Amino acid sequence: MRAVTITEYGGPEVLRVTDQPLPEPGPGQLRVRVRAAPVQPVDLATGAGAFADRVPPRPPFVPGWDLAGTVDAVGEGVTGFRPGDEVVGMRHWFHSGGGGTQAEYALLDAAHTATAPAGVEPAAAATLPLNALTAAQALDLTGLTAGTIAVTGAAGAVGAYAAQLAVHRGLTVYAVAGAQDEEFVRGIGAVFVPRARNVAAAVRAAAGGPVDAAFDPAFAGAPVLGAVRDGGTFVAGAGPLAPPPERGIRTTGVEVEPDGDRLATLVALAERGGLALRVAATLPLSEAATAHALLAKGGVRGRLVLTP
Repeated sequence: MRAVTITEYGGPEVLRVTDQPLPEPGPGQLRVRVRAAPVQPVDLATGAGAFADRVPPRPPFVPGWDLAGTVDAVGEGVTGFRPGDEVVGMRHWFHSGGGGTQAEYALLDAAHTATAPAGVEPAAAATLPLNALTAAQALDLTGLTAGTIAVTGAAGAVGAYAAQLAVHRGLTVYAVAGAQDEEFVRGIGAVFVPRARNVAAAVRAAAGGPVDAAFDPAFAGAPVLGAVRDGGTFVAGAGPLAPPPERGIRTTGVEVEPDGDRLATLVALAERGGLALRVAATLPLSEAATAHALLAKGGVRGRLVLTP
C-alpha cells in the first residue's frame, strides 16, 4: 500500500509517499481502507521532531491520527463492525508504533471507531474524530453545565467544534476570532469577540465582566487568564501548555483520548446538522507535502484532508 512517510525530522519537504506492507488487524482491531485523512498541526510538530522522546523514537514513520473510510477486514473478537461498513475513527498516534492514518489502509481499534455520519462526504466526516473529541473532552474539563466560557481560535478546527458544543450545552460562548470569521461565529450561536492584542480585555468587554471558564486551543496562554473570574477554570489546548494558576483559577490542559462511544454521539449531532464540518481543501495522497506546507503557512479555515 502507499503511505505518507516521514523519513527524517524536518519540514514538509521530508515527506515521501512510499510502499508499505499492508497492516494486519489484531484482536479487537479493524483494517480500514482510508477514504480521507486530515492533516493536523500535531503531524507538523511530530515531523519536526517535537515528540522525539515519545514512541516511535525516530523516523521512518507514517503520520496521521484520524480518518474516514471503509472497513476492509476485522480482527478476532470484533462484533460491532464488518467489512464494507463506513466508519470514522481516531488512532492515538503516540501509541501506534508509527503507523498513522495518512495511508491507503490503516488500523483502528474497534472501541475507538464509530459508524460514519450518513449523507456526509468522507473528507468532512474525517474532520470529526480528533478535533471534535478534543473539543468535547476540553469542555468536560471545565466542569460547566451552565454559565459563560471564552474560546480562543473559535473559527479554527478545534475551536469551532468547542464553540458549537458549548452552545449545545447551553453555555454562553464568547468566541475569539478574526474579523473575517465574524459571520461564521455568529452563525453557530456564539458571541463574536474580535481578536485583539489584549484578549482578556476583549472578552471582558464583550461579556460585561469575567467569564466562568476559558478554553484556549489557539495557545494564547497565560494572558487569557485575565478573562476568567476568580476561582474559574482555564483549559489549555494541550496539557503541558497550561499556565500556572492564579486567583484561585484551576488550570489544566486537554490530552485527547480515543473514545468510540463519545465519537458516536458527535456523529449523531453532525447528522442532525448540529455541527459544521469544515474542509478547507482536499488533496491526493501524492500531494501530502503540499498539504503539510499549506497548514504550516497558517490561515487555514477547516481541515486540509488527504484522499488516498
